Amino acid sequence: MKRTALAGSLLAAMALLATSCGGGGSSSSGGDSAASPTDPAAVTGDIKVLTQRTDLVQDGTLKKYAARFNEIYPKVHVTFEGITDYEGEVKIRMNTSNYGDVLMIPAAVKTDDYPKFFASLGSAGELAKKYTFTEKATVGGKVYGIANFANADGFVYNKDVWQQAGITDWPTTPEEFLADLRAVKAKTGATPYYTNYKDGWPLTAWTQVQGAVTCDPAATDEPAGDPDPWKPGGDLNTGDTLLYDIVHDKLSEPDPTTTNWENSKSLLATGKIGTMWLGSWAIVQMQDAAKKAGRDPAEIGYMPFPSQKDGKFCTPVAPDYQEAVNIHSSHKAAARAWIDWFTDKSGYVQDNQAVPTLRGGQQPTALKPFQDAGVRFVEMSQAKAATVTAIDNQSEIGMTDKPDYRRHLIDVARGAAGGDLQGVFDDLAKKWASAQKTASL
Repeated sequence: MKRTALAGSLLAAMALLATSCGGGGSSSSGGDSAASPTDPAAVTGDIKVLTQRTDLVQDGTLKKYAARFNEIYPKVHVTFEGITDYEGEVKIRMNTSNYGDVLMIPAAVKTDDYPKFFASLGSAGELAKKYTFTEKATVGGKVYGIANFANADGFVYNKDVWQQAGITDWPTTPEEFLADLRAVKAKTGATPYYTNYKDGWPLTAWTQVQGAVTCDPAATDEPAGDPDPWKPGGDLNTGDTLLYDIVHDKLSEPDPTTTNWENSKSLLATGKIGTMWLGSWAIVQMQDAAKKAGRDPAEIGYMPFPSQKDGKFCTPVAPDYQEAVNIHSSHKAAARAWIDWFTDKSGYVQDNQAVPTLRGGQQPTALKPFQDAGVRFVEMSQAKAATVTAIDNQSEIGMTDKPDYRRHLIDVARGAAGGDLQGVFDDLAKKWASAQKTASL
């Protein structure tokens, strides 16, 4: 889940190397496209799949998927490499041709550079009929990555803790949410909220508040033309203000520098902490942690951001990492076969209670409470994702993929750094507006 920004100089070096090494495809790598194979018996080769899910590599889960894949593609041998600092390591490997056969596209790679590093998976017109969010990886009418699943966004929480605090309904405003956290603190032994400050990458999930307040599917695109994405009333302002207030009011862990992501799952599952803001991908991990602790996984709940428009909650839905085929792969047909099968037929999406990107796919049961409550699922636009990323990289804020500015926000909130919340917002707006003028788009 980690997403670390890539400096402009390294991006330039990557592009230069890709050009000098024939990044547009070569005869040895089988061309610059990876079409879906029509005859499974004819697909052969050894392929390596890079993944950030080190846990699924270590416990053998991905091997089990590969065994089922081999029932259809018996001549393809699939191996997996789990990478803890996925963004950090993969962006360095992409200076060479050795970055696996199938990989998730690092957030730091500019969309316009996709054809230098990844094989085309087909036309945008055709693939958009089958999958959602293909526009995020479309360059020149061709698609270079397919998201295996999408995430809704909300607060994963321990139902028992909130019930012990006397809370029966989801809060509808940030003020109600803070009042509920105060009740958790006063009436239970749990830490109301957990920041995951030390690991850092979970803090980037707060950017996915975009769309939760305004219910606007274009909220993710607006920073491309807005010199102040943190203006009052906007999604980022509302979300970051809530995070600041949680910490400032001492409703989070006493020392955020000692948090631990893996341990946090067990802490929430056993009722030692009450709440965390994370994508819906986290629900099944918390449920698994509950099972390991001998607790009922039904104790794990999920609630939308505490804001309503026209009496309805809104939850943003946006794609997770998009899977791509390395343009240098010698076995592109095998790599594409894996992507197709893993996305369409493996059941991985359902196993992880994720939102399918395959049109018509089965919705996760974990989000049934959202559906029952009439929560509006807002499919967030990705039309200007490349522009937003370019500005973000130029500003060095890391809105989308670095925890630094929210760590600073937390430090200000807890008194470990000088300043105030408005000062944080003013500095962010200044950097963003300046970057808009100079970013290479």
